[in-house]
Amino acid sequence: MRIRAFQGLVPPAAHAPEVACVPYDVVNAAEAAALAAGKPRSLLHVDRAEIDLPAGTDPHSDAVYAKARENFLALQANGSIGREAGPSLYVYEQQMGPHRQRGLVAVCHVDDYDAGLIKKHEKTRKDKEDDRTRLIDTLGANTGPVFLTYRDEAAVTALVEAKVKEPPAHDFTAPDGIRHTAWRVAGGDEWVKAFGRVPVTYIADGHHRAASAARVARLRRERNPRHTGNEDYNWFLCVLFPASELKILPYNRIVLDLNDRTPEALLAEVKAGFGLVENAPPSPTAVGDVSMYLGGKWHGLRCAADPKTDPVARLDVSVLQDRLLAPVLGIEDVRTSKRIDFVGGIRGPGELVKRVDAEGGVAFSMYPVTLGQLMDIADAGQIMPPKSTWFEPKLRSGLFIHTF
Repeated sequence: MRIRAFQGLVPPAAHAPEVACVPYDVVNAAEAAALAAGKPRSLLHVDRAEIDLPAGTDPHSDAVYAKARENFLALQANGSIGREAGPSLYVYEQQMGPHRQRGLVAVCHVDDYDAGLIKKHEKTRKDKEDDRTRLIDTLGANTGPVFLTYRDEAAVTALVEAKVKEPPAHDFTAPDGIRHTAWRVAGGDEWVKAFGRVPVTYIADGHHRAASAARVARLRRERNPRHTGNEDYNWFLCVLFPASELKILPYNRIVLDLNDRTPEALLAEVKAGFGLVENAPPSPTAVGDVSMYLGGKWHGLRCAADPKTDPVARLDVSVLQDRLLAPVLGIEDVRTSKRIDFVGGIRGPGELVKRVDAEGGVAFSMYPVTLGQLMDIADAGQIMPPKSTWFEPKLRSGLFIHTF
């Protein structure tokens, strides 16, 4: 795997807490506007520039991309973000409660993405790709990093452990309680060499950002008759975390009705197909276990998969879909059905109880997909079912910006 240092834009320490923002795709326009209210330095004014235009503005209109560029240049002009003195890498640590993860901020090459050395496990949507492609091309910048993971490499870990003993460039706790700390690595030749021992990486989060960066590179190559392959547009911003440090949360399901069944009838069908354990824990404790909330009680299901099937079919979400959601509850396509909703694991099983008690239906609390399962699926060139993984904490945008 190739990585490279970059001479990017970063906020000064005093402005970092305000500039840094959640990823553009975890909030809607109203939520983005609320988070950026009273914070003129927030990068949300770039990543979600529609918040600075009249309500109802089409987020894919020419005006939004023009406003994003205007705001991006303004942040540079007013000193909210500034150019580094030279090419750099960064160590980026996030701490959420007792959980801590440390990643290496660098740029990766789009040719490695196209060659499958940066492995995918999700499909992308054309409309979302089109949006980020146009924004990246308009700005000439990657404002939000792609979240990559890799099987631990001892040489990289040793460099990180030594670096974090030094004073950081940034260290702040965001309003959501997550602490963000960053260390600058000038040059980083030793780090680039050490990471060269890593054969492949895996996209944990940011499939649309990666696909869009690759599209921008192709567009820029077509427009540049003197293209050499060394241009900055051939590289895109990433944070690379060792797999041992990552935390995957479950992506839980709520079916909004019982498909014309009574709770008693549904319980009987589930018991016949899976067996039931009464008073199960709200959060399953092992792969293959699912907790179902129905009628004010938690019930335990065993979604044991055939070990001979492919890695996608062995996932708990696949077994649940194939054996219960589709044949019993009538949820044929989770991508299009309006009768199913998904709740990120960060909200906990209490959110499932609240929703079902108030709205009816049935909820399923899942055991998280493991990193090993994710890597097996990506290695096989397969795609995970929708809403299978929820990574937390989320990377902040704006702390490191790659320009070209």
